[in-house]
Amino acid sequence: MFDLKAVADAVITGNEAELAELVRTALDRGVPAKRIMDEGLLAGMDTVGDRMESEEMFIPEVLKAARAMGSVLKTLVPLLAEEDVGVAGSVLIGTVKGDLHDIGKNLVKMMLEGAGFKVFDLGVDVGPEKFLAEIRAGSPGLICLSSLLTTTMPMMKKVVDIISEHGFRDRVKIMVGGAPVTQEFADRIGADGFAADAGSAVKLAKTILGQATNL
Repeated sequence: MFDLKAVADAVITGNEAELAELVRTALDRGVPAKRIMDEGLLAGMDTVGDRMESEEMFIPEVLKAARAMGSVLKTLVPLLAEEDVGVAGSVLIGTVKGDLHDIGKNLVKMMLEGAGFKVFDLGVDVGPEKFLAEIRAGSPGLICLSSLLTTTMPMMKKVVDIISEHGFRDRVKIMVGGAPVTQEFADRIGADGFAADAGSAVKLAKTILGQATNL
């Protein structure tokens, strides 16, 4: 039986070449794509998230791991579709209007994708109306708002308010994050959750959307 721990380890170390070779070998030996995803890739990213939270791994290492996983997802996603494996959930993410920072947002996006979520990234400087339009156009289960400037934090409340005003608040959950954002602020604006880093963001997304805490 193929040892998928090696796949998880390659994700953790961010070794793209080794990971690609291991995934190819596993597929050649008949290991189902879902098993590779669950016991290899997701197991590795769970460890990355835990180590980030405990400050055993830092942003450059986490980005390296996320990129490595992203490089093999292109191979696995079509196979997962053939196996009729559903995604963990649909997420809409963006940095709010007035803020052009995207490193944290991009890291959360990669971690969410690594955890099996389908992520739609609106980029930076995204106004409330744009979030609303995207909700109307699709059916995301979770909205992730990022802000790195204290001056743009009020824009998060405007996004929550416009979603509520147009009757979509009961259809979507809202999660906020960024350096100046706190749990108290999230509670005050009516968000469903706050995440201090990418690792905790993935765990919270799973909890908010009713997913298992470890896939």
